[in-house]
Amino acid sequence: MTQHATITGKVTYTPGDGAPIAIPQGPVEITPAKDSTTLSWTADNDAAGSAAIPHDQFDQYVREGKIRMDR
Repeated sequence: MTQHATITGKVTYTPGDGAPIAIPQGPVEITPAKDSTTLSWTADNDAAGSAAIPHDQFDQYVREGKIRMDR
């Protein structure tokens, strides 16, 4: 079930063994899966982006107020 949220702080994901990459602040779609949570967004240049992060990391971002879930 897709939910909507807003990135309000520094939120990153790490692709493979690479360096952390920031997710731009603004609206995102949240799609929970069995082992991760996927965040999808559209960047300022209209490029689509998505990243899967572990549930623990997602929950931490929400607790810290860096991701604000829409109600």
